[in-house]
Amino acid sequence: MMNNYPRVQMNTKNEGEIPPQPEGDKKNPAVTDMIQQLGQTAIPTPGESNVYCLTIIGQIEGHLVLPPQNKTTKYEHLIPQLVAAEQNRNIEGLLIILNTVGGDVEAGLAIAEMISSLSKPTVTVVIGGGHSIGVPIAVASDYSLIAESATMTIHPVRMTGLVIGVPQTFEYIEKMQERVVRFVTMHSHISEETFKEFMFRTGGLNRDIGTAVGGIEAVKCGLIDAIGGIGEGLNKLNSLIDSRRASANLGGMTQ
Repeated sequence: MMNNYPRVQMNTKNEGEIPPQPEGDKKNPAVTDMIQQLGQTAIPTPGESNVYCLTIIGQIEGHLVLPPQNKTTKYEHLIPQLVAAEQNRNIEGLLIILNTVGGDVEAGLAIAEMISSLSKPTVTVVIGGGHSIGVPIAVASDYSLIAESATMTIHPVRMTGLVIGVPQTFEYIEKMQERVVRFVTMHSHISEETFKEFMFRTGGLNRDIGTAVGGIEAVKCGLIDAIGGIGEGLNKLNSLIDSRRASANLGGMTQ
């Protein structure tokens, strides 16, 4: 006797079981997590690029956590990346992309000091803006570039929150301001007089003290080395890397 009932196929797979993924997809979650948390991909592995790109965007977050709607760069994220790039033998140079409105003074100076103390060639490219404490970071590298349309705002150090109205508070702000001036003038070609003139100029900013310096003006006054973007920055960085290799080879030769 023929059975006309439809045949039912048995499902041998467990419901909810995740099908096996290709080998190459296993790394995607980690890379995506790094991009979301730090804005960075992993340190290049052997065979990949010998240049590490470090981005500093938004507001530089220091000892205080900023509101979640603020676009921030946390300095405790940048410092380990700089240390890792310095220790990694596959990294021969760093390209720093800067588009920041400024932020915490001490955090910004800490980042700038770390960039300036790296033994590997560094190039900074200011895209959009390198304002306030972003100015010391922009000049901390071996060579600095700025887009023609970018600007840099130079103004005195300000404090927010509770301020104790005593002479010692003013002296503290003045000393911190001198640290910024000293660092910028040591790592660029601008004179202290010109930089302070920009800092204390009235009428340059709307109802405020300071100056917004454009890309061309920043180069003319010696604050930034040249006008350029990503292409020029990579070309300059590769040139510095080649010079470092040549020096290392000459130092290793003996008679």
